Amino acid sequence: MTRISLLRYSSNGIIPSISFSAISRSSSAIAIRFYSSYHSNTFSFENVKCSDDALTLFHRMVRTQPLPSVSCFAKLLKTMVNMKHCSTVLSLVREMLKLNIPINNFILNIAINSYCLMHRSDCGFSMLAIYLKSGTPFDVVTFNTLLRGLFAENKIKDAVNLFKKLVRENICEPNVFMFSTVMNGLSKRGHTQKAFGLLRVMEQGSTKPNAYIYNIVIDALCKDRMLDAAFSLFEEMKQISIPPDIVTYNSLIDGLCKFGQWDKVRTLFFEMVNLNIYPNVRTLAIVTDGLCKEGKVGDAEEVMRHMIGKGVEPNVVTYNVIIDGYCLRGQMDKARRLFDSMIDKSIKPDIVSYSTLINGYCKNNKLDEAMDLFHEISRNGLRPDIFTYSIILKGLFDVGRTDFAQKFFVEMQSTGLKPNLCTNLILLCGYFQNGLVEKAMSLFHKLEIQREDTDIEFYNAVIHGLCKNGQLDKAHAIFEKLSLIGLFPDVITYNTIINGFCLEGLLDEAKNMLRKMEETGCSPNNGTYNVILRGFLKFSKICEITTFLKEMNERGFSCDAATAKLLIHLIAENPSLLNMIPQFHSGSKE
Repeated sequence: MTRISLLRYSSNGIIPSISFSAISRSSSAIAIRFYSSYHSNTFSFENVKCSDDALTLFHRMVRTQPLPSVSCFAKLLKTMVNMKHCSTVLSLVREMLKLNIPINNFILNIAINSYCLMHRSDCGFSMLAIYLKSGTPFDVVTFNTLLRGLFAENKIKDAVNLFKKLVRENICEPNVFMFSTVMNGLSKRGHTQKAFGLLRVMEQGSTKPNAYIYNIVIDALCKDRMLDAAFSLFEEMKQISIPPDIVTYNSLIDGLCKFGQWDKVRTLFFEMVNLNIYPNVRTLAIVTDGLCKEGKVGDAEEVMRHMIGKGVEPNVVTYNVIIDGYCLRGQMDKARRLFDSMIDKSIKPDIVSYSTLINGYCKNNKLDEAMDLFHEISRNGLRPDIFTYSIILKGLFDVGRTDFAQKFFVEMQSTGLKPNLCTNLILLCGYFQNGLVEKAMSLFHKLEIQREDTDIEFYNAVIHGLCKNGQLDKAHAIFEKLSLIGLFPDVITYNTIINGFCLEGLLDEAKNMLRKMEETGCSPNNGTYNVILRGFLKFSKICEITTFLKEMNERGFSCDAATAKLLIHLIAENPSLLNMIPQFHSGSKE
């Protein structure tokens, strides 16, 4: 018999508790008797559609004599887990224990999994005591479930400590699935190097990594933009006769697309086909997304047509990516044609498809087309979400249809949707943009009292709106109030208030704000200097202009188009200024 210690979960992590004697798996200390398959034919689990159905069937089962087999109870509980009725599963397991109905490791593992799915891995660990009391041996599934639960709760340290304890004390021999759980958990939470290290440990141990394990690490390396390391591991796989699969190639192609290395993408495509590994819908989505992000929307659609010719049918995600690409380029006819072709091929558009196309119409000031498409959503059995409503709201404000925008907002709330930060910012900016300052300030005060979404972005919108509407005093008062409510102005806040001073001709105040900005540790950016320089250029303040140009030059900043136009105009009126301006003076000597 092997001597090990019971694992107990505490707020400090996984700690050893009491000692106990565990019977090795090779010995059959306890055997759970299964009844005949008669009961599995008697009870119809397919008819369990909801929690009430499951409870009714369970109570019928416990009244049956002789009792149904343990496997029947396990099947019912598993059905309920799949329906996400985890709390009900746990209450039924407790009832089984109370009624002394025999249980086995399958049922206990289902109970632990239910706790973990509810993000209560601490309660999952408490189930280990029942294993001991019933004499049920632990298995790899038990601890794999607990590890998965800890990672799901982002308890990385606890998961790693548990895994180390299992290996160090020989509590259970990790299999490929357990290694994959730990490596997946580490890589998905940014611990790529630890996952890579565990792969090296596996290579030296008795449980050797397979393609699935290598794929986890390769994908993590690609996501961390460590392409050289990913391709090195890819070559290692081939050298030790572990053939890469479609998942391997998709991860590498995704990494190459992010770097725009299209020649290497093409090479991998040919390599896949030569190995009879054909690109799937995931490959298609990766490549089209990469091309669209580089503005190569026509190429993305060409790739899609090519893949269709090879028998790979794109899904709705692929269509959404290319539709969005055309929308961003203002090619709405092509976007709509692709949207309609998706419907023709019996691929049902989702709410993202509609929102993407509506956004394109709004950005191109085609509000009528946007509203027509919006009304199609409900007719096709979908429900607009807060993102869809927000897009329409912004479109209406952008074209000055403020009355309709306000009615539309009321309609949105009547559906039960609650405005989020994005929606509230659209309302604030829309009111200010259309001169409805009182409405904007009323909304501002209401949200400020409720303390909803009142972060620095929210205050930036208000300060900007007030400045644009000639109410600099109110904007400055809100700016000064920020420190009192625990918020710190960012570079956007400072740029906005500096621009407000410049528009009002308060150049000394603008310059003082620039210096205050640096004193508080908020570094000015290129936009800051262009804003303040334009203010001084409009009033031909030569001395200050020279100072700011010199500072810009030292910081590696440059004039934007609007600033350069004012500067050229000033030099045209007074060519002698060339020698006073650092950039031009140094350039004349070369």
